Amino acid sequence: MLNALRSTVQRLGAESRGAEIAEAAAVLPLMFMFLLGIFWFGQAFSIYGAITRAAQEGARAGAAPNCTTCTGAPLATNAVNAVNTALVASKLDPTLAQPPMTPPVFTACSGSSSCSASSTNVCVQAPVQLSGVTSGATGVCGVSVSFRYPFQFWLPFTSLNKQKIWLAASARVRVETQ
Repeated sequence: MLNALRSTVQRLGAESRGAEIAEAAAVLPLMFMFLLGIFWFGQAFSIYGAITRAAQEGARAGAAPNCTTCTGAPLATNAVNAVNTALVASKLDPTLAQPPMTPPVFTACSGSSSCSASSTNVCVQAPVQLSGVTSGATGVCGVSVSFRYPFQFWLPFTSLNKQKIWLAASARVRVETQ
């Protein structure tokens, strides 16, 4: 009886049929989660690039005094319109953008440099000093545009599943005088 049990156990230990299926069952879910993570982090990186370009477009539109594509509206309005246009061109919803939780702090070149995001989804600060002031010299005046955009991961069985993160974008451009 003991010899029969021992021979059965040895035969089953030497048998390799079905080992590939067991290995695949252990490895495929992990590989699938890894590929999903690559996809969703790639999506987040793509959106980050799009909102950064939108902020740069907005800062350029807000800094150009003779903008050919701008309306006669104030520079902050031109900046917000440029940001929204760039977001739509990137197939992102501009209504989801929100001003940053804490706007960047700048020294005003003249007047006030508060964030003009009370009625819009983008924080435009102009005119602000972009470079430091040293020994009585004045810094370079410019425009700062900043906002944040939501992104939601979908990674089942992880702490990131359906978690919303805020991707921040900001750009600063000096004001053109010509």
